[in-house]
Amino acid sequence: MLPEKDKLPFDGQNEKAGGLPSHGKEDPAVSLFREYLRIRTVHPEPDYAGAVKFLQRVSAELGLPCKVIQVFPDRVVVIVTWEGTNPQLKSIVLNSHMDVVPAVQEHWKYDPFDAFKDEKGNIYGRGTQDMKSVGIQYIEAVRRLKAEGRRFPRSIHMMFVPDEEIGGKKGMEAFVKHPEFQALNLGFALDEVGLLSPGRSFLVSLIYTEKNPVGITVKCTGNPGHGSRFVENTAAEKLHKVMAAFLEFREKERQRLNTNACFSLGDVTTVNMTMVKGGVAYNVVPTEMSASFDIRIPPTVNLKEFEEQIKTWCEAAGDGITYEFAQKFMDQTVTPTDESNPWWVAFASACNEMNMTVKHEIFPAATDSRFFRAASYPAIGFSPMNRTPILLHDHNEYLNEGVFLHGINIYMCVISTIASVPALPTEA
Repeated sequence: MLPEKDKLPFDGQNEKAGGLPSHGKEDPAVSLFREYLRIRTVHPEPDYAGAVKFLQRVSAELGLPCKVIQVFPDRVVVIVTWEGTNPQLKSIVLNSHMDVVPAVQEHWKYDPFDAFKDEKGNIYGRGTQDMKSVGIQYIEAVRRLKAEGRRFPRSIHMMFVPDEEIGGKKGMEAFVKHPEFQALNLGFALDEVGLLSPGRSFLVSLIYTEKNPVGITVKCTGNPGHGSRFVENTAAEKLHKVMAAFLEFREKERQRLNTNACFSLGDVTTVNMTMVKGGVAYNVVPTEMSASFDIRIPPTVNLKEFEEQIKTWCEAAGDGITYEFAQKFMDQTVTPTDESNPWWVAFASACNEMNMTVKHEIFPAATDSRFFRAASYPAIGFSPMNRTPILLHDHNEYLNEGVFLHGINIYMCVISTIASVPALPTEA
C-alpha cells in the first residue's frame, strides 16, 4: 500500500507528490537511470554487450539471480528473477527492451547519449521515454520492496529484450518459442505503452491490445523507353494508381478519426507511404518502380478482407503489379479488461488505490506485448508518465526526474498487487 503522500494527484513539481527533491543531491535511482541511458544500444549496431554487463552488475547489487539467454548468435535476453514464496504459482513478467531508435545529433539540444539533466530536472536522452526509464523503474521498485522486507507469493521476472524497435524478430517474437521462456511459468506480463499523459492529472492509458503492423512493398513493371516520348503502360503510371488508391483510403480513415469524437488513433487504420524506389537516369523511362507502405490495422478490421482490398487496388492499377509483405502480424488477441481477468482486476485495484484514472486504449503502434498475447498470455501496456510531452522517437526526448521517481512508487504498488494475486482455480 502506498503512503498517503503518494496518493495525491501528481503534478510533477510538488515534492509531496513525488516531484523533485528539495536537496541538491541526486537520487541514486536517477543516477542509475542516467548511466543506462549512456549505453549506446542504438540501431543499427546496439551495444547489447554493454547493457548486459550493466544489468548483471545491477542484479548482483539486488542479490538476485540473472540469466543471459542467447536467442540468436548476436542477440540475448536478460532475465533477473525475484522468486516468490510459492514459485509453483504462475509468475509475473515485467518486460522492457534494451534497444533504442537512432537520434540525429544536430537536432538535439544536448548529446542524446549524454543523459544531460537541466536545472528543471529534465533528463535528455534517447530512450528516456521509450523505454529505459521503465526498465530502471522496475529495478528500483523491486529494490525498495526488498529493502522493506516484502515477499510475494508469485515470482517476478524482470525481462530485458533486444530488437523491439526493429520488429522483435530476433527478440521477443523468437523468445516466446524458446524453452527458457516456457520455464518461466508465465501468468501475466506488464510492458510499456507509448501513450503518455501530458496533463497534470494521472490519466493512465492502459493498452489491452494493439494494432496489427503491416509493411508492404508494391512493385510495378511496365514498358521502358526514352524520356522524350509518351511511352505507354509505364511502371510510373501504374504506381501512381496504386499510390492514389492507398492514399485515398488513408484520407477516408483520417476523416473518420476527425469526425468521430469517440475515436482515438487506435480505432482507425493508418496508412503512410514511407519509401519510393525506381529509375536509373532522368531520360530513361524505368522498367520497374516500387512504393512501400506502413499500415497499422485495429483489431476491429478483418485482416483477410483488408488483404483482399489491397489485391483489388493492385489489380485495378494494371498488369505487371506484385506485392510483398515485409511484415504481416495476423494475431488479434485481446487481453480482457473485465472481472473475468484476475490480473486486470488486480491492476485496476492498484490504480484505484493511487487515485489514477484508467483509460482503455488500442495502441496505435506496436510493442512486444503482441507476442505475449499471440502466445495466449495476458499482457497490459502501461508507462507511468504524466506532465510529459510525447517525444518517443522524436528529437530532444526527455523525462523529468520527478516524474521518473514517482513512477517507481507507482510500480511498487502495481507489482505488490499483481504478485499477490491469490492462487487461481487453474493453479489449485
